[in-house]
Amino acid sequence: MTGFAWEAFAAGLGWGAATSLAVLLGTFVIALNLGVHRVVDSAWGVAFAAVAVVAFGLSEAHGDPGRRLLVTVLTAVWGLRLAVHIARRGSGHGEDPRYEAMLERAQGNRNLYALRMIYLLQGSLVWLVSLPVQAAQYAPRPLSVLAFAGTALWAVGLFFEAVGDAQMARFKADPANRGRIMDQGLWRLTRHPNYFGDFCVWWGLFLVACDGGWQAAAVSVVSPLVMSVLLIKGSGKRLLERHMASRPGWDAYAARTSGFFPRPPRREQQ
Repeated sequence: MTGFAWEAFAAGLGWGAATSLAVLLGTFVIALNLGVHRVVDSAWGVAFAAVAVVAFGLSEAHGDPGRRLLVTVLTAVWGLRLAVHIARRGSGHGEDPRYEAMLERAQGNRNLYALRMIYLLQGSLVWLVSLPVQAAQYAPRPLSVLAFAGTALWAVGLFFEAVGDAQMARFKADPANRGRIMDQGLWRLTRHPNYFGDFCVWWGLFLVACDGGWQAAAVSVVSPLVMSVLLIKGSGKRLLERHMASRPGWDAYAARTSGFFPRPPRREQQ
C-alpha cells in the first residue's frame, strides 16, 4: 500500500451507490406495506451504516486498517443510533406532515412520485454525503493527530444529537409541556442541537478522511459542505422553523436562542 487506491475506490463508489439504493428501495417496499412513508427517515441512518460496512469489506487490501475500522465504527454508531431514535419517535404515529404535504403536490401515482422525490433522492444523498467514509477506507497512511481531532469533533456531534434528542423526548412525555416551546438543556444554547450535532459528525468524519491524505480530502470535501447546506438552509433548520413559527412563545425563544451554533442565550429586553 504505497498510495491512494484510485481504481479500487472508483469501483467501491459503484458498490456504495448500489448499497444505498438497495436500502432505500427495500424501505420503499416496507412503506407501501405500512401505508406511511415516514419510515424512510429511519432508513437514512441505516443506509449510511450499510455503505460504511460495504466499503470496509471492499477496502481490505488497500487502506490503513486502523482508519478503516475507525471510520466504519463511527459511521455505524451514528447511523444506527439515529435510526433507532427515529423509529421509536415515530412508532404509533401516522404519516409525517412533511411527506403528506409533498405528496399532495403529486400529479399521477402518489407512490411513484414518492419513489422519485423521497427514496431515490435520499439514496443519492446518502451516497454523496458518505464520500468521506468511502474515501477514508482506501487511504493507506496510518492514523495521526488529525484523525483523533476528527473523532473528537464527531463525539461532540454525537453528544449534541443524543442528549438533545433525549431531552426533547422527556419534555414531550410530560403532559404539562403540551403546547410549550422546549427551551431547556442544550435547547437553551441552540434551537437545533440535533442538526448542530449532525454538522459536527460529518465535519469530524471529513477530518478523519483528510488524515489519510490530500486525495481523500479532495474527493470528499463536497460531503460536509452539502450536509451543512441541507442542515442550515435546506430541509433541516429552515423547514422546521417554518413549521414552528406559529407556535406561542416561538418568537421570544428565537430572539434569545442561537439559530444553530451553541452559545449562551441572549438576555431578554426589558
